[in-house]
Amino acid sequence: MIQLLHNLPKHVVGIVASGQVDANDYETVVFPAIESALKAHERIRILFQLEPGFTGFTAGAMWDDMKVGLGHLKAWERIAIVSDENWVVGAWRLFGFAMPCPIRVFSNKEFAEAQGWITA
Repeated sequence: MIQLLHNLPKHVVGIVASGQVDANDYETVVFPAIESALKAHERIRILFQLEPGFTGFTAGAMWDDMKVGLGHLKAWERIAIVSDENWVVGAWRLFGFAMPCPIRVFSNKEFAEAQGWITA
């Protein structure tokens, strides 16, 4: 399940994932939030938190994640990933070079630091 974080600047899309994330989460929450932010701002920032109760992405969710990432490649100004999942941290460290913006990975206990970095 995906929910949006509120009380962030308008050019920052905050996303929190918990439990199982599927394609419907991307289609009903993530895509509309990103499209709305991009109507008002040429470049946006993403704060993506995987809560401790996160159990994984379905194949459809992973496909949608890739579509949104690559579909707006020049729109990203910064990305903060918050997760305690070792595979997520490793994947971003391995593939983060392909993104044309700064990316930082934080643990869940560093959420406040991640929020500070993404809004600075």
